[in-house]
Amino acid sequence: MTGEEIQRIQNILVSSATDLGLKLVAAIAFWVVGRFLIGLVERLVRKGLQRQKVDPTVLRYLGSIITITLNVLLVVGILGYFGFQTTTFAALFATAGIAIGAAWAGLLSNFAAGVFLIVLRPFTVGDMVTAGGVTGTVTEIGLFSTVIHTADNVSTLIGNNKIFGDTIQNFSNTPYRRVDLKCQLSGAADHLAAMKLLKEKVAEIQNVLPEPNVEVGILESNLIGPVLAVRPYCNNQFYWQVYFDANQVIRESLTAAGFPSPMPAQNVFVTQSS
Repeated sequence: MTGEEIQRIQNILVSSATDLGLKLVAAIAFWVVGRFLIGLVERLVRKGLQRQKVDPTVLRYLGSIITITLNVLLVVGILGYFGFQTTTFAALFATAGIAIGAAWAGLLSNFAAGVFLIVLRPFTVGDMVTAGGVTGTVTEIGLFSTVIHTADNVSTLIGNNKIFGDTIQNFSNTPYRRVDLKCQLSGAADHLAAMKLLKEKVAEIQNVLPEPNVEVGILESNLIGPVLAVRPYCNNQFYWQVYFDANQVIRESLTAAGFPSPMPAQNVFVTQSS
C-alpha cells in the first residue's frame, strides 16, 4: 500500500469521525434543547389549564400524555437527523407496538381503565378512598396506575384496571361519616345507665358532630355481658382523632362512674356421688 493510499484512508477516517462526532454533539444538543422545550410546553399547558380551573386529576393526566408524546417525537426527530428513515421507523414502531400490546395486554387494560377513571370520575386527586383493597388519599391518577397515600404514610401504586374492576369507596363524597366502636360491659353492669353516660360523654368530644346524634345501643350479648355499639359522627378529616378519643372516653367514663370491669366468668358445678 502506497503512502498516498494510506493518506487517503486516514483522511476518510478523520472525515468520518469528525462527521460522526459533530452529529453526536448535535444530537446531544437537540436532546437537551428538546427536553427543555418539552418541559416549557408542559408548564405552559399546565398553567393555562390551571387558569381555566381544570380539575387536578385531568391536569395530571393530560400532562403525562403530552410529555410522553413529545418525547417520542423528539426521539424520532433525532433518529431522522442521523439518517434513519422515519417512515420506516414509524412502521417498525407500530409493528412493535402491536407485538408489545399483545404481550402486555394487562398494561393496555390499565391504560384503558385509567381513561374510564378520568371520564367517569369515581374519585379525584385529594379524595380519601378505598380502591383496589387500599385505603388512603389519592395523590395521582396516572396513565397506568393510581398513587394512594395510606394513613401510615406509605405511597402505594395500584394498577388502574384493578381499581376499576373492584369496589370503590369514596369517603370524601359525603360531608360526614360514622365512627363504629364497641364497648364490652359486665353482665352485672346497669346497661341503661352506661348507655346514657356514654351518649353524653362521647358527644362532648372535640369534632364530634351534634347532628346526627351519637348512637349508643346494645349490639350483641356474650358470656361476659352486653356489647354496646357506640357510633359518633364526624367530618372525614377528623375520623381517627374521634376514633381514638372516643375509645379513651369510653374507658375513662365507665371507670370513673364505678362500673364493674367486664371479666370472663365460668360457673363450675361439683356433684358428689353417694
